[in-house]
Amino acid sequence: MRLTTPNILTLLRLAAAPLMALLFLVLPRPYADMVAIVLFVGASLTDWLDGYIARAWNQRTKLGTMLDPIADKAMVVIALGVLLGTSSLSGGLLLPAVLILFREVFVSGLREFLGDVAGTLAVTRLAKWKTAIQMTAITILLAQGIAEHYFGMGVLGMDDASLQAVLNADAPDETGVGMWWTALQITTWGGLALIWLAAVLTAVTGADYFAKALPHLRED
Repeated sequence: MRLTTPNILTLLRLAAAPLMALLFLVLPRPYADMVAIVLFVGASLTDWLDGYIARAWNQRTKLGTMLDPIADKAMVVIALGVLLGTSSLSGGLLLPAVLILFREVFVSGLREFLGDVAGTLAVTRLAKWKTAIQMTAITILLAQGIAEHYFGMGVLGMDDASLQAVLNADAPDETGVGMWWTALQITTWGGLALIWLAAVLTAVTGADYFAKALPHLRED
């Protein structure tokens, strides 16, 4: 096995997955959310970077080919687990998360069964879009926890009438509650919309992969 630069980046991404969950055990919120965003975005960028370097420097290896999809799936699976365990939106995240996790398990099992044949089934452009939307959705949903925290801190001691007056610009906004309310709405509904879109694309690409694999599953 060769430990190339792309392989090192992939290993770092693999290590970042459980570390993201550990953050929520050792750090108070919203600091855990902040560090988790940095970790997740950095790991997502290495997903593009290690592939680019491997192609540009001709450093494709069997180790990297094996580790890359494992690191990708570990990041997504653990990030979804963290959100389901810590986010106030967990009820709205449950079904899309289950769809995404089911697809990942199903396709991984299918690839394992197909063996070398799995490498001949091309990754579609839609699958790449699915991955990008998935990563964006998770990042926004992590940011939702930050917006929720600071909005909650801003409204401490406010009654409903005072809050409405601030949000309607009828009273001075001394704590920045209006900004955090806007951020909370954008991250809540934007994150939910994108994770549901990712779930739909996940189901579509999973069905497409299964259809391509069907000829290899038929009995002789």
